[in-house]
Amino acid sequence: MIARPLYSKALAILLVMLMSATVFAQEESSQEQSEVKVKNTYKTEFYDLRGTNVVDVALGTSVINGDFIDPMFEIYSHLGYKRYFTPHFGVDVGYHKFNLAYIDIYNEGFMSFDINLEATILPHNRFSPYVFAGAGLNASNHFKDTASKFQGGAGIEYIATEKIGVKLYADYNYVLSDELDGLEAGDSDDTFFRIALGVNFYFGGSKVKSNKVKEQATVIDSNLLNDEYYGKK
Repeated sequence: MIARPLYSKALAILLVMLMSATVFAQEESSQEQSEVKVKNTYKTEFYDLRGTNVVDVALGTSVINGDFIDPMFEIYSHLGYKRYFTPHFGVDVGYHKFNLAYIDIYNEGFMSFDINLEATILPHNRFSPYVFAGAGLNASNHFKDTASKFQGGAGIEYIATEKIGVKLYADYNYVLSDELDGLEAGDSDDTFFRIALGVNFYFGGSKVKSNKVKEQATVIDSNLLNDEYYGKK
């Protein structure tokens, strides 16, 4: 006779505890989802500082690593275009004009046409390192001799003002030929290095930024509605 009311009271307490736990779990889940959505909102600093398209120019020096001794640093210049598909990744195509030389032995003009996949490490910051790698065609003046090559390199960039960045970079070029310096000798193909200081001129990206801002506003509004809904619950 006494057990029934105690059983009913215990059951009631258990149901209240389950309901409270369910509401608490729903609130926790809603909070976690909101935090995830906030973390996943888009950053737009890249489009303010930089842009989706880049025209870049650079001037520096080049040096060969071939079959002769006493290589010397010579003039190097570059003109290119880059397209960003995401703030972190882009494709760069460029024309490079440079000389390769040895002291009192050899000095020849070359050009190369390169295509690289480039990764910007900190695209939403003014200062960012970047790395790149790709392939190209190397040619002596007037296309007398040509050879395929692979290249890779790294650099740093600083956005001096919106849409204009100053960069310093170096690349390593492996030519699929041992006759770059006119002498076929040794067990490996010829290589050369280039180091340059350049300027990036950014443009475009306003439409992409506008779309991301709209998406971000939608996510924030959705979070606010969810918070209000579960708050009322």
